[in-house]
Amino acid sequence: MSKRLSLLTLTLAAGLMLITGLTRAEAGTTGNPAENTERNVRDRGDTTLTPEDQLQNESDLQVTANIRRAITDDESLSVNAHNVKIITRNGMVTLRGPVNSAAEKTKLQSIAQKTSGVTQVDNQLEIKAP
Repeated sequence: MSKRLSLLTLTLAAGLMLITGLTRAEAGTTGNPAENTERNVRDRGDTTLTPEDQLQNESDLQVTANIRRAITDDESLSVNAHNVKIITRNGMVTLRGPVNSAAEKTKLQSIAQKTSGVTQVDNQLEIKAP
């Protein structure tokens, strides 16, 4: 009887731990590195540029396209670097998103600065934690 009770207690405890773990995972409290709720909240404010802020005039669209082309043509850059956000407003370019290293961050800024029509670069790139 004592052995059965111990086994039942152990089974119930394991089940409770499993259910609690799933509840935390569903709530996003697992500390998952993919958790980006804070970043999403920040991006909803008026102080942070998002791709929707890209001006639709021909020169700004061309600057953005030229920077994107130069970045994606560079095979030494990571997938993260290839997918950064590029927002151009009156020649002012904002770079946002994760990159794999400080070297990539610097290289992307250099690419943007060398692009014709760019007056200034606001480098908001974030180095992704390993």
